[in-house]
Amino acid sequence: MLTILKEPARPDQAQQMLDVFGTYIKLAVDVRREVVAGGAELHSDCEQALLADGSRQPDGWGADWDISGEVRFESLINIRPGQGNRSIEVQSPELRQSIECIVRQVLGGR
Repeated sequence: MLTILKEPARPDQAQQMLDVFGTYIKLAVDVRREVVAGGAELHSDCEQALLADGSRQPDGWGADWDISGEVRFESLINIRPGQGNRSIEVQSPELRQSIECIVRQVLGGR
């Protein structure tokens, strides 16, 4: 179930988002607003939910969170040559750190 999180997820919210794939959640993370959308089949659906909620496209990045608490930084929405990211993986260590910090605030993990 697609959910926008502006504060730590309740257990039922996290479970509903996990129901899509079972062991991980696809996310879009707004690094400026510190908001996470997750629980859709596609990162782009999460990104669209953030945009509808007031995010700007340059601020939203794709990631995954799995039940072990690992954050991964791969998504097609991350291919942004105009922003210096030419790969599906977020290249900037600083941006990765921001994304990970926000994801951990809302979903927890190691």
